[in-house]
Amino acid sequence: MGARTSRAAAAALTLVVAAGCAGSGDGGADDGRITLEFLSLAWQEESVAANEALVAEWNAANPEVQVRYVQGSWDNIHDHLLTSFEGGEAADIIHDDASDLTDFANGGFLADLDGLLPDELRDDIPAESWATTTYDGGVYGVPFLQEPRVLIANTRLLEASGVRVPTTEQPWSWAEFEDASRALTVDEDDDGTPETYGVAWSMREPVAQSVNLSLTTGGQVFERQDGENVVRFGAADSAVAELVNRQVHEDGTAPEGSLGMSGSETLPGFFADRYAMVPLNFSFRQQVSQQAPDGFAWTVLPMPTGGPEHGLAQGVVPQTLSVAEDSEHQQAAVDFIAFLTRPEHAVDLALGDWMLPTSRTALTDPALNAAEDGWAVGSEIAAELRPSPVLGVRGYPEWKDKIATPAFQEYYAGALDLAGLRDELTDDGNRILDRYQR
Repeated sequence: MGARTSRAAAAALTLVVAAGCAGSGDGGADDGRITLEFLSLAWQEESVAANEALVAEWNAANPEVQVRYVQGSWDNIHDHLLTSFEGGEAADIIHDDASDLTDFANGGFLADLDGLLPDELRDDIPAESWATTTYDGGVYGVPFLQEPRVLIANTRLLEASGVRVPTTEQPWSWAEFEDASRALTVDEDDDGTPETYGVAWSMREPVAQSVNLSLTTGGQVFERQDGENVVRFGAADSAVAELVNRQVHEDGTAPEGSLGMSGSETLPGFFADRYAMVPLNFSFRQQVSQQAPDGFAWTVLPMPTGGPEHGLAQGVVPQTLSVAEDSEHQQAAVDFIAFLTRPEHAVDLALGDWMLPTSRTALTDPALNAAEDGWAVGSEIAAELRPSPVLGVRGYPEWKDKIATPAFQEYYAGALDLAGLRDELTDDGNRILDRYQR
């Protein structure tokens, strides 16, 4: 979802706790007018403005069904929703991401939208995206925004290195990426500490990118066996993690110091020619565009692939719009969601968040296919994005927090070998998942 940490300050200041919301707000007002509450997690100025403008447009056209905009925060959304669900005070319309829907759907807090969605909306969003919000035959959210991981590269250093510049039609293989990283690494005084590293991997939160990028090499990390979720970590699952470890500890083409950084924290080094490339979520382009020094040239490249058979596939966790099960006006709430995600509106929301819409029609908009700021690269990747393997896995948050995060951090830092990483992710991990499947 982008740089959540950078959103915290702005979003927390504007957080409004939804009180008396789903089904208990103004839905039964004496004048017969329905008032729905829309909990939005938009945080960037352009995104908030786009959402508020669409709410105003809806309200002007629908005097009998009004929508009240409520500002939320990505920082505490899970806990906020859990509290509001249990207290019967959840908003009617809920903005979240697909990783949260599994537990809330299983808990009976989200409405099944299967029979409420208009055909136009269903048909305009690919099946791969709907798969991120569909569990046990029910549809618990509309996936509307998503973002791949991309390489943001220093154009001057890239051109000076003489390496082939990858495109979406001819991306780098991971082996080519390693070669390019070596060509971009410069140690002018030969003291063993490069002045410029080929790449900086920000691994403060290592799990999502380690799992999602495993799809580039045919990995999955989670699989279904006899109807249950199981953690695996074979050669295809670990190939990208091994590459990161190799670049840091063997090749010297990536600094160990970046492993504890967030994506935002790698940008000063990127602007200072300390790092030639930074793998980041697509929305980070906004920070690069706004913060880059005058005259700094940068470009967006697709992530490498494990081979033609894998294409540009990688896992994503879309942002979603759901309806509370307790809402007394579920169809009206879905009607507003359908309005909010019309292709022309989806373009506005995508531009505001610097992300990609799931809407096929919206993706054809010229603004999302411009060369400037790498929009075209993202739109060309969109068709190959796949649901993150973590989606639909009950117990994933506990596995991530208690097992995977410390294990990956130790492995990338060189304190744990590959065999140890495999054992921790699978042996300890499967014990956690088993508790959720009894």
